[in-house]
Parts: sequence; structure tokens; C-alpha cells
Amino acid sequence: MGNLCCCVQVDQSTVAIKEQFGKFDEVLEPGCHCLPWFLGKRLVGHLTLRLQQLDVRCETKTKDNVFVNVVASIQYRALADKASDAFYKLSNTRSQIQAYVFDVIRASVPKLNLDDAFEQKNDIAKAVEEELEKAMSAYGYEIVQTLITDIEPDEHVKRAMNEINAAARLRVAANEKAEAEKILQIKRAEGEAESKYLSGLGIARQRQAIVDGLRDSVLGFSVNVPGTTAKDVMDMVLVTQYFDTMKEIGAASKSSAVFIPHGPGAVRDVATQIRDGLLQASTVN
Repeated sequence: MGNLCCCVQVDQSTVAIKEQFGKFDEVLEPGCHCLPWFLGKRLVGHLTLRLQQLDVRCETKTKDNVFVNVVASIQYRALADKASDAFYKLSNTRSQIQAYVFDVIRASVPKLNLDDAFEQKNDIAKAVEEELEKAMSAYGYEIVQTLITDIEPDEHVKRAMNEINAAARLRVAANEKAEAEKILQIKRAEGEAESKYLSGLGIARQRQAIVDGLRDSVLGFSVNVPGTTAKDVMDMVLVTQYFDTMKEIGAASKSSAVFIPHGPGAVRDVATQIRDGLLQASTVN
């Protein structure tokens, strides 16, 4: 009906291309326009000015011979002041952009190792954007932004990378565990050394107390019982301790202590050995 009345409507964010007798005439802005068809004027197409996005998936190889799929997202739009170029100069805009993206990615990624490619995604995106901006501006298009959204290596490569990372983390964990065990052993050894030191002090004080007690007993017995010597008193003390020890061993039902030699006559030998040891110590001092 609009064509019969020679009127056409152009929607918002869209421009229309008008021709007269097959030749470009002008670009029609959004709104209502009169096209007298009997004068050879007609509407040949529309061109959207909205922002568009094209996702391009490109397979290429890195410098260390790893095949990857690089996904780039290109955001572009037609320029209103160059609408005629955008309409007439390109028959398939998306294919043209995709070809440029393939060219730049396959020229940039093979210069980088896989790890560097992940680190330099922004540099790759910038190179693609600069090349597209330079090429597509001549066709009436503006490249708004270019993003490298994903770099996906082969599944086996990803599994190997994960295993390498896992091994590295396990190695760090093992080192930390070994260091902790080392510190624990050092602290345990320091504790045992301190414990033995204190135990030695206790034993030394205990023996000193025993010696002092025996000395006092011998002196007291010699004073109270005339005619006895220190040897007689020591023999009696040793016999008394011998019988006390045998009594304790016999009283315990599950005792594992063995007193060798165990005969009463052995007390004299023990007493002789102790006395000789004390005399030798006194001689040395």
C-alpha cells in the first residue's frame, strides 16, 4: 500500500538505500519518505546501524607445535555517513570480517608458545582489531571492539597441563609436609634432650641424697654401737636392701625383674665390688 502511495517507512536505527533508474540516489534516514515510482525511484534495501557481533572460531598452531582453537568476538556496526559504501561494496560482510580474523590470528599465534598465547590474549585482540579497523573502514564499517574470549588447546594437551600443575602442587605440598615433619622432629629431639637433662639432674640429686643418708646412718650407727666399723655397717645396709629387693620382686605377681646373682652370699661380693669402687675413686681424687 505504501508503494502504491509512493510512501515508504524507514525504521529507527536503520537507513534505506534509494536508487533512481538503477543508480544510487541517496540514503534515507529513519522516518517516512516519498518515492514516486513513476520517476524511476525505488527502495533497493535497508542497512541496520545497530551494533552487531560476530564470533569467529579459528584453529591454528602455536610456536611449540600445539594446535589450539582461538575464539574471537568482533563487535562492529555500519557508519551512517558511509552507508552507501557498506551497502554496495560488500556482498557478505561477515565472511569478509572472518577472513581478516583468520589471517591475523594465524599470523600472530604461531609466533607464541602456548603459555605466552594465554598471557598475551589482549595483544592478539589488539592486532586483530587494528587490522580490521584499517580494512573495514574503507567499506563503511566501524570495528567497535575485538575480544579473544577463549584459547582452547586439544583435550589431551589440557589434561597434560592439568597433570603438570597437579604435580607441581603436590611437590610443593610434599616439601611443606617434609619441612613440618623436620621441625616436629627437631622440637621432639629438643624436648627429649631437655627431659633427659632434667631426669639426669633428678637422678644425680637422688643419688646424692642416698649417699648423704648412708653416710649419716654409718656415722650414727658407729657412734651408738661401739666397736663397729664403717665396713660392718655398709655390709648390714646392703643385706637389708637385698632382702627388701627380693621381697618386692616376690610380692609382684607379674614382675619381669631378675636379680642376678640371687643368692644371699652374693651380697658379700656386691659389697666388695662397691667398696673397691669407692676406694678406687677416693684414690683417684
